Amino acid sequence: MRRRAGTAEGGAGMRRVLVLKNPSAGGAGDEAHRRVMEVLRDGADAVEAETGGPEGLARALAREPERDPVAVGGDGTLHAVVAALAERGELGTRTVGLVPLGTGNDMARSLGIPLDPEQAARVVAGGVERPMDLLRDDQGGVVVNAVHLGVGVTASRAASALKPVLRRLAYPVGALAAGIGVRGWPLRVEVDGTVVADGRRRVLMVGVGNGATIGGGTPLAPRATPDDGLADVVVSFSTGPLRRLAYGVLLRLGRHGRQDTVVTLRGAAVAVQGPPMRVNADGELTGPVTRRTWTITPAAWRIIVPAATSAAGADEEANHTSHR
Repeated sequence: MRRRAGTAEGGAGMRRVLVLKNPSAGGAGDEAHRRVMEVLRDGADAVEAETGGPEGLARALAREPERDPVAVGGDGTLHAVVAALAERGELGTRTVGLVPLGTGNDMARSLGIPLDPEQAARVVAGGVERPMDLLRDDQGGVVVNAVHLGVGVTASRAASALKPVLRRLAYPVGALAAGIGVRGWPLRVEVDGTVVADGRRRVLMVGVGNGATIGGGTPLAPRATPDDGLADVVVSFSTGPLRRLAYGVLLRLGRHGRQDTVVTLRGAAVAVQGPPMRVNADGELTGPVTRRTWTITPAAWRIIVPAATSAAGADEEANHTSHR
């Protein structure tokens, strides 16, 4: 059920929110945070707390158990808040707000949340709640937006070094640089028990999308919607030099699914096995691991979105369901 943010089952009222601030942001981040707090104090019952890592985040959530947390930051910040709520068993009782202040902001893009911090704060104060799917891995981790491995991880590591200078262009430039030197990995990939890659053919990249984009707008899974009960899976076998280059260009355009060396499909469970590999989950690198399984949990948590986006998401979910 979708209902307007700030509206309880029995009547209306100002939403009570806990605005989570990263104390290391500094500079322009401090000024943006100040403006966000002004907007939220006008339209909601808002208090703020500095987090400073997982322990600080857990303490802040514990001190204000009746308030809905607002993640002020990028996809990594949103991931941290959702993971903390999952750890506390509170995904079903607290709704998350998002004010995008990161360099990627991919989940905000997928949900139509304004990238302007003050406009996003107004959405937190007066938007509607949208149920969201969640990817859970076999080690207890969560993925809010997307997880990928292979050349995408190599690109992410290159992009991290470029991000201070190139910002949004860091990921596509890093992807092109990464694509020059890699030969792929012998991975076994299964989706809902069906073998997509058997480990004998090298794989360039595996992506599992709940949201549509990664790396600040790169459309990994262009048709993904984060509340349709399925993950969108991309497996690229584009390991030849020219095919690698073409894959990088087409990925940026959202047309990589047209390559005959790319398999796209949807499923509820994805398992990957191979040599030790790093994994990028919501922009955060983990691993190395030799096996990982992700399973979708439908409607596991809620986020505040613009009313028009929530309605559009419901229509798109219905269209996906009718075409399964």
